[in-house]
Amino acid sequence: MSSLSAVAVLRQVAQALNRDLSPDGNLRVVMELLVDHLPVQRATLWRRVPGPGPMHMISAPFQADPVTSFDDLPSLTPGTQRLFVAHAGNRLGLLELVPIDPAQPNLDQEVCHAVGEIMAPYLDAVLLSEGLAEELALRAGEIREQRRFTNLIIDSLPVGIYVVDREYRIRVWNRKRETGTQGLRRDQVIGRPVFDVLSRQSAEELRDELDEIFQHGEVVQRELDVATGGDQRVYRLTKVPMRLDGQEISHVVTIGEDVTERRLTDARILQSDKLAALGQLAAGVMHEINNPLATIGACAAAIEARVGDAFDPTAREYLEIIDAEVQRCSRIVDRLLEFSRPRADQVPKPEDLNVLVAQTMFLLKHHARFKRLMVERTIEENLPSVQVEGERVIQAFMAIMLNAADAMASGGTLRVRTGRNPGRDDEAMVEFSDSGEGIPEGEISRIFEPFFSTKAPGRGTGLGLTICYGIIEEQGGRITADSRVGEGTTFRVYLPLAKQPET
Repeated sequence: MSSLSAVAVLRQVAQALNRDLSPDGNLRVVMELLVDHLPVQRATLWRRVPGPGPMHMISAPFQADPVTSFDDLPSLTPGTQRLFVAHAGNRLGLLELVPIDPAQPNLDQEVCHAVGEIMAPYLDAVLLSEGLAEELALRAGEIREQRRFTNLIIDSLPVGIYVVDREYRIRVWNRKRETGTQGLRRDQVIGRPVFDVLSRQSAEELRDELDEIFQHGEVVQRELDVATGGDQRVYRLTKVPMRLDGQEISHVVTIGEDVTERRLTDARILQSDKLAALGQLAAGVMHEINNPLATIGACAAAIEARVGDAFDPTAREYLEIIDAEVQRCSRIVDRLLEFSRPRADQVPKPEDLNVLVAQTMFLLKHHARFKRLMVERTIEENLPSVQVEGERVIQAFMAIMLNAADAMASGGTLRVRTGRNPGRDDEAMVEFSDSGEGIPEGEISRIFEPFFSTKAPGRGTGLGLTICYGIIEEQGGRITADSRVGEGTTFRVYLPLAKQPET
């Protein structure tokens, strides 16, 4: 212990608190000063910290004895003095001084209180600073977590997203863009001009599009056809203005969505609507067409009967043509009505799909068209029953197989396969594959339209597949077709499984 005056000790305490050390480092210097210049063998300060953690203990000589609160402090030894350090009514710490001689402490109470009063505003400032630092760290952690969560959402979206700023530089590039057709990683594109990265659209056109959005703030949407690996895909691009601060548009968000399947679905829905509308039309004109046809046929027969053998041969030939054409028109109308008109006696029931296929092939095996074909059949044993009207389904299968035979005029192979639908557990499937010439891509979507035919004139009415489509839909099923020119065509018929009896 030195012989410094009380004023000198207090001055050094104040100077120690202004050192460029950590808060506990400055306070440790103060504790060392007290041990050096006061008659104490140990000086200890317990100070509060933000939150529920234990108080910090600063002592000279050093010792480790952290406590949680003032109530948990160790018991006093003889002669030891404890002084609460408070500021604005708040207890911020506790100063403990252990004298060299417990019997004669010789501690100047005024000096001890002065030391506490000097440390009080310092401890208050430290507690406030640490509280703010902890709050900032907590907020920073929340911001980081929120940013990570937002990035995960953007990366999880099944659409490609990228964002450009007013300098046309890419600022966001999500995971879908990384795994898309271009396959560019985020670190390869962030910060680069968008014109250096995207090439499917010319730089001038893309710049004009972005400038229009920056200027007027309108959402722009367009569809883009892209050929990828021999496959044609359709992408819908939506550009949305974004305002980061104030009213000025700061960024443009581009969302790219693969709508190929949606477009195909829309086409199928349109096809179904057209077929349904035509069915209603056919039912509505039943009497309008059948009655005049019957009248024409009756008049032709009456003329022939009245004139008899004296009739001019050329005129008789004309009457025969009239009769033949009337009969042909009647058959066309009957087929349309069969397609559109629900059957009152139709009662779906559980049927063995393999048996229906076998019955169809039995009916066709002596047909002239099938004598030049190889027919391969692959059936799945123990296939669950389907809930259909058997005779109608056989009629549909016959239409598909006859159509396949026509596609292989010079011979070929027809493959018939049954099984479960791998994509759905409530359907069975029959697949008819021919090795014919195939159907061009632009015509495959029209093959179920009435009167549409790829056959030569006079070889068909264009109603076979239309009626087939109506029958399968009538059974609660579906029919699809895939074809490649030069390789053949595959029809897949999906039929609902019969409900199994409860056990």
